[in-house]
Amino acid sequence: MTKVPLLKDIQLLEEALYRPEIRRSREAVGSLLADGFFEFGSSGRVYDRARTIELLASEGGAVESGLKAQDHALTLLAEGVVLLTYQSESTSENGLPRRVLRSSIWKQDGARWRMVFHQGTVRE
Repeated sequence: MTKVPLLKDIQLLEEALYRPEIRRSREAVGSLLADGFFEFGSSGRVYDRARTIELLASEGGAVESGLKAQDHALTLLAEGVVLLTYQSESTSENGLPRRVLRSSIWKQDGARWRMVFHQGTVRE
């Protein structure tokens, strides 16, 4: 039987993707994203694993200004599969707050957890 992860453990994996030293590393991002990963971005674009890794590496590690995440919740979807939901807030290029509802599905892959899906939806 698979051990259900703690919220803080999955949250730390998710937040690793916000750290510049992780984002710049194709290897580090690749170890966090499962084969078959895809994302529905807050921009409305769809990204696959290869494109996500390339975009993160090419952005030079920049993360939205002052990104803050809150209201994390973890839901068990099936054995070895969890849904992480939360809200993020950052400062947009025009100086206004940008709020995004986020969800990620994480799947256990042997001894580690890897993200299989992510979605960001801008809040008004």
